[in-house]
Amino acid sequence: MRLGYNTNGLANHDPFEALALLAEIGYTSVALTLDHGPLNPFADSWSAQRTRLKSVLDGIGMTSVIETGARFLLDRRVKHEPTLVSIESRDRQRRIQFLKLAIDAAEFLGSDCVSLWSGVVRDKAAEPEVWDRLIVSLQEVLDYAHDRGVTIGLEPEPGMFVDSMARFADLQKRLNTSNLKLTLDVGHLHCLRETPIVDYIAKWKGEIVNIHIEDMRVGIHEHLMFGEGEMDFSPIIAALRQANYRGGIHVELSRHSHEGPTAAQRAYDFLSPLLAGK
Repeated sequence: MRLGYNTNGLANHDPFEALALLAEIGYTSVALTLDHGPLNPFADSWSAQRTRLKSVLDGIGMTSVIETGARFLLDRRVKHEPTLVSIESRDRQRRIQFLKLAIDAAEFLGSDCVSLWSGVVRDKAAEPEVWDRLIVSLQEVLDYAHDRGVTIGLEPEPGMFVDSMARFADLQKRLNTSNLKLTLDVGHLHCLRETPIVDYIAKWKGEIVNIHIEDMRVGIHEHLMFGEGEMDFSPIIAALRQANYRGGIHVELSRHSHEGPTAAQRAYDFLSPLLAGK
């Protein structure tokens, strides 16, 4: 297992300075949230930035995953929009094109996976229609990723159409494909009372390609610093070790950028002894 940090928790830093900071602290993996600035895949400078990014990651020996949860990259007014379940086909296609750019980045960087989610349903469409939107959109993304040897990890997200592990299982059955893997946010499991968390890790161990970790409280989707929520992390890390999970465990504190360096250090100090088995 490799301890990592999501750049969405260092949003006030230049991404390359953030990488240097994380390496200095001791992190060996990074969850790169594509967003405005040097990590914008729509920018004219993206090709050069991507090449620089690969050089920096290789130079410090840091692995990566590509995260696609930027809040206002595609729509400056509505957070996370458009998505794979947006009302209009043209809007869903905008999300698909963004995800294809993310897949290209993952292929170029040799990232472990591209992490994504379904999106929020913002109309009164019947569930079968929403499923149809998601399946058609996601299948195009999965096919594109498969052709490039890139793994897709979908994250069940509270408040979105695919919000729980039960819904994720339903999605896998409807797709009838082995191409879709799992980004597992252990805080989300606690939030939605999908517990014991260790049982979910054991059940889904063959599908997990990315881990998000933070503290959380039952029923409240708020990413908290470790020790400020209700979760017990020793059994979670032990379960991941028992499952022989070898990927990145990425701290996700997206609302802590105002204290980014301090938060990153505190998270490392809390988690690194657990990963070392101390």
